[in-house]
Amino acid sequence: MNGGSCCSGCVHLADGRGCTLRNTSCTAWLCGFLGFLLYETGLYQEWTEFWRQVPGRNYRMDNTPDIFPISKALPKRNLQFLSHELAEDLNALSLLHPQKRYILDLREQIDNCLDELFYWKSPEKQTAIKNKLRLLSKDFSRFNQALASYRKDTESSVNS
Repeated sequence: MNGGSCCSGCVHLADGRGCTLRNTSCTAWLCGFLGFLLYETGLYQEWTEFWRQVPGRNYRMDNTPDIFPISKALPKRNLQFLSHELAEDLNALSLLHPQKRYILDLREQIDNCLDELFYWKSPEKQTAIKNKLRLLSKDFSRFNQALASYRKDTESSVNS
């Protein structure tokens, strides 16, 4: 219904339709599996830096001007296949673990790891958090396989 996100309870969320009034704040907000996807593709920091340039973001409200200057654009990357594979893994996990909160708890743990990863600067702490993320995502077999291919393709296009 809302993926366990902060959308829960929002007056603009319509059952079966999703968000009926997406605003800048909601678009900029990274949570759960989207944050994980961007982290694994190396785009998490770029996403954060891009949205820092945008004025007027307020929780579920938007007073962002129609036009404003930006100095750093987001790189264009096709993440559709990766997103699909991650969704397939999550669907399979939800069938394997039919407990009501399994996927939501997994999302929450991944969110917490990402928050900690960008908070703690010590190499030891960062290594521990990255190891925890690897452990949390070990069952994302389709995604991890697609990610390896994505990284190889991205690396070869950068080197050519």
